[in-house]
Amino acid sequence: MKEILRSTDPTVLAFATALLEGEGITVFRLDVHMSILEGGIGLWPQRLMVADRDAFLAGVVLRDNQIATGLPG
Repeated sequence: MKEILRSTDPTVLAFATALLEGEGITVFRLDVHMSILEGGIGLWPQRLMVADRDAFLAGVVLRDNQIATGLPG
């Protein structure tokens, strides 16, 4: 599994998930419950993970749609 996106913005997460699933890429959302528990103040970002084999294509899809990944590098 590779982390492809990290964000506290639920609209970005939903848009990215829809784009990736539209390309046939299975997306796993991590830290959803932790993000809800903190009350939406943006302390803990949620992460989108994809299978290793889908990481390159997922990165291309996000870049083509000007979605900043929130990841270093």
